[in-house]
Amino acid sequence: MTLRMDVVVTDGGARTGTVTTARGSFRTPCFMPVGTRGAVRTLSSSDLEGLGVELVLANTYHLMLRPGADVVAGLGGLHGFMAWDRHVLTDSGGYQVFSLSPHVDDDGVTFRSTYDGTTHRLTPEDAVAVQEQLGADIQMVLDVCPPLPSSPEVLRTAVERTAAWATRARRAHRREGQAQFGIVQGGVDPALRAESAERTVDIGFDGYGIGGLSVGERRSEMLDALDACVDRLPADRPRYLMGVGDPVGLAEAVARGVDLFDCVLPTRLARHGTVLTSAGRLSLRSAACRDDSRPLDPSCSCPVCARWSRGYLRHLQMVGEPAAARLVTIHNVSWILALVERLRAAVTTGSLTTLRAELADVWRQGEKGPR
Repeated sequence: MTLRMDVVVTDGGARTGTVTTARGSFRTPCFMPVGTRGAVRTLSSSDLEGLGVELVLANTYHLMLRPGADVVAGLGGLHGFMAWDRHVLTDSGGYQVFSLSPHVDDDGVTFRSTYDGTTHRLTPEDAVAVQEQLGADIQMVLDVCPPLPSSPEVLRTAVERTAAWATRARRAHRREGQAQFGIVQGGVDPALRAESAERTVDIGFDGYGIGGLSVGERRSEMLDALDACVDRLPADRPRYLMGVGDPVGLAEAVARGVDLFDCVLPTRLARHGTVLTSAGRLSLRSAACRDDSRPLDPSCSCPVCARWSRGYLRHLQMVGEPAAARLVTIHNVSWILALVERLRAAVTTGSLTTLRAELADVWRQGEKGPR
């Protein structure tokens, strides 16, 4: 194994710990900002370092098309390419590919480029090879992510192909010092989730992703699916819930023993002027922000809240100044990282139940926006 996880503290199903790779270590629970094309939108690697980001996700699908994995490899792999010496995880590109209504068969998937319409083929072995070229610290296997809703037959086929492809990907993986994670599928069917988890663990990976959730299902369905598979994943391996990053979702998943998360939510909201705060979402487009001298979140210690007012940031947003997206992104990423730190501390002190209830109350009420 090229990765080790040391569990430090547990509180029921929740845990904190440290993941050690060939590059170094990072703490869990851990949130990964999404750097789709080798950068988190509007931010630089220096910004991420300043915010304390330990792990960034990059997108294999986009990078293999533009600029190409060979170009990235020639420029020092993702770390040299991005001028980033902390951890990088690459997804397999499967989620993006399956959103394009591709042709799928038992061997792999054929799809058209979103950039120029050219046709491309991706097999489990191809996905491994591309990610080895990209040089991430952790790579994900190619899986089949079925749409929601899907028939039982479609879900069964996805689970079968995901298991078969995972076996092929494990055999194909060669790069020393690079960890590889398998992925659990099964939609919102608890029995399929449990089966997929057991079959993926039988193959044997450095860590385990839980995919195909947060795609429109009810919260209760997502949590039932998690409950069905998390306990079947090894306690000494990282567990990664893919694509989840809302406050309540983070808290509920941490309570169930999930260690890693990624989501575009903080950065996408920021570009549209929506702010994450301790009182819920805040829209800078609201007229109430026009003359508001308060920071985005009075309880936030990020550099944006330390310097600029809601009124100023609303002005930047309303006139289309690019600085608005950058500054709100800095705040939103910082806010999510601080929330994960609170979750980590709550596990350590045994107060996670209290924090979960607080977040559920704020974000249920806060969807209408803080005052």
